Amino acid sequence: MTIVSLPGSSGYLNDNNRKVSYFSNPYVLGLTFIAGIGGLLFGYDTGVISGALLYIKDEFPEVNESSFLQETIVSMALVGAIIGAAAGGWINDYFGRKKATLSADVVFILGSVVMAAAPDPYILILGRLLVGLGVGVASVTAPVYIAEASPSEIRGGLVSTNVLMITGGQFLSYLVNLAFTEIPGTWRWMLGVAGVPAAIQFVLMLFLPESPRWLYMKKDKSEAAAVLAKIYDPYRLEEELDQLATALEEERLRKQAISYLDVFRKKEIRLAFFAGAGLQAFQQFTGINTVMYYSPTIVQMAGFKSNQLALLLSLIVALMNAMGTIVGIYLIDHFGRKKLALSSLSGVIVSLILLAVAFILESFTSGNVGAYGWIAVIGLALYIAFFAPGMGPVPWTVNSEIYPESYRGMCGGMSATVNWISNLIVAQSFLSLAEAVGTGVTFLILAGIAVMAFVFVVVFVPETKGLSFEEMERIWKEKAWGNDSGKEPLLEARS
Repeated sequence: MTIVSLPGSSGYLNDNNRKVSYFSNPYVLGLTFIAGIGGLLFGYDTGVISGALLYIKDEFPEVNESSFLQETIVSMALVGAIIGAAAGGWINDYFGRKKATLSADVVFILGSVVMAAAPDPYILILGRLLVGLGVGVASVTAPVYIAEASPSEIRGGLVSTNVLMITGGQFLSYLVNLAFTEIPGTWRWMLGVAGVPAAIQFVLMLFLPESPRWLYMKKDKSEAAAVLAKIYDPYRLEEELDQLATALEEERLRKQAISYLDVFRKKEIRLAFFAGAGLQAFQQFTGINTVMYYSPTIVQMAGFKSNQLALLLSLIVALMNAMGTIVGIYLIDHFGRKKLALSSLSGVIVSLILLAVAFILESFTSGNVGAYGWIAVIGLALYIAFFAPGMGPVPWTVNSEIYPESYRGMCGGMSATVNWISNLIVAQSFLSLAEAVGTGVTFLILAGIAVMAFVFVVVFVPETKGLSFEEMERIWKEKAWGNDSGKEPLLEARS
């Protein structure tokens, strides 16, 4: 059976000329959205603190008087996410994707309760650490679970739905911040309400199956076949089971325990991890969370001094980010991961240069809003318009696809950890860097990093659109050792 890509399609199957589309299987779509609630928690937690912090400072004078406490309250969730993502790979591989999701929900709910009830800023910091742990595990688990339950023809779009949930969660956090501004205990509601979607996901996940690939490789083949029968029509089910049987046999032939050192010792795994982790790092270092965390500040730097206007423009930025991700869901399986990333980075480079020029020229004016201020706002909007459909979903999608079964959880956790560490570095350094060298020069530095990211994608990231997990494993073996098996070179065949 062969898959033929036709213009404007995700992929058609020769048998019965059936088309696999995003909405063709409600069961798979349901799995995707329930697992994607982890992405919603991810986005909500990273966005809500910007508004909650204003009211936390009002309640706790020591926070208002200490920039260090403010930074710690914001960044402790990122520290927790780094730890959670690092542990999440092992939890996924050993206990399965379902139990990893359930454990993340429990930790997140506990953290939300601790934050809402915190009597002092130090207990609040503990709550932030707990929700960060939950978010870190979820950031590893959700993309892998969705990818392993998705037909290859639409896997990119389905995994990108998790990114839509992230950006939707960020937008929701801004709306919640506005909704609770006049309610007593404002910040406690803002932070505590995050436990509700985690509780909903926990209940719904109890009724969902474990990832069929994990079941087949680690536990129960008959149970895996029953789950796959709900995902694939009969004409595909046999092929999927054959591929899993082959993958399992290869695992048995290896007959060795998997370790973190193997990721760096084995050339094909090392190449895959370098590509995946590099994408995750460049996603952050090209400035997305600079924009998401500091968009009100950037708007005010451009000369718009009104807090209300800054918050409104930030809400629009968050909405554009979510809408752009929807475009990415369509494009990623039609256009391809690599082409989408390169197109996205091209626009990001132009947008960052526009922002840099606007801020450099604005620095020579009186500080009133003029043409340069509006150019900066346009540059900000263009940045989101180009970033959201491409560099938003592509790194998460590629990382859910490119690793062999036995390394998927481990490498996915390690690459997610790289993302969170990069996120923390950017969040902690942007304002200081802007103060030291100027906002315009800072955006020029980000533009230079985006150029490096473009070159990185061209050189190190293969196109994975429509490939099975087994075909992708062959890609890395061919990259590492050459095409000495006598088979058709996949890199050329799929480019």
